[in-house]
Amino acid sequence: MALSVNHGAQALIHWYGGDVRRRTEQPGLTLAERKRQLVRDELADAALRLLAKQGFEATTVDELAAAAGVSRRTFFRYFASKEDVVISSVVVVSEGILSEVEARPADESPAVAIREAVKMVTVEDFAQDREKSVALIRHTQRVPALRARFAERLDLLRDDLALVLARRAGRDTPVPRDHFAAGLGLLAFAGAMQYWADTDGRADPAGVLDLAFEEAGQAFVV
Repeated sequence: MALSVNHGAQALIHWYGGDVRRRTEQPGLTLAERKRQLVRDELADAALRLLAKQGFEATTVDELAAAAGVSRRTFFRYFASKEDVVISSVVVVSEGILSEVEARPADESPAVAIREAVKMVTVEDFAQDREKSVALIRHTQRVPALRARFAERLDLLRDDLALVLARRAGRDTPVPRDHFAAGLGLLAFAGAMQYWADTDGRADPAGVLDLAFEEAGQAFVV
């Protein structure tokens, strides 16, 4: 196998979720599970880079496996389809946003906490790996199967985010305001991603996020 576990432990996997060590050092993971996660992360990164370069529909599973230096059989041990490779990256970004929101200062408003969490998870990756990030965002917007699954992931993230916002406020279960704040924050995030990709990633991602959240807040001011 061409994948290097040592490299994976050190690499900053752009768009696929930031620092791999943060994922593999989660409490409760066995050594075998950590190694499996490292291999999965590196396989995904190699596959995502090829998808970004060649396009989703033009790239075969065999080509993805070859780019990662694994067999087709090994590829299917980690991912059920091409769609799963892309959506798995969205899952990791979602996990990062939830973790960052939970860690934000308790006195921050939900909108600020979500905005700053999104910045922590995405801005550096977008800036450092612009072409790949732009391509993957466009895939989730333009490929019907990916678009549907991306929308599904955002719905799940909204529910999880509402729960995190409730806990930050000392509540065991979300109230309507938690769901509204989570939904509005993710709407601003999705809009910012689309606008940033439409500029070919040349706009400042942090500035775009600031503007998106500002406009989202103003949209409901009568």
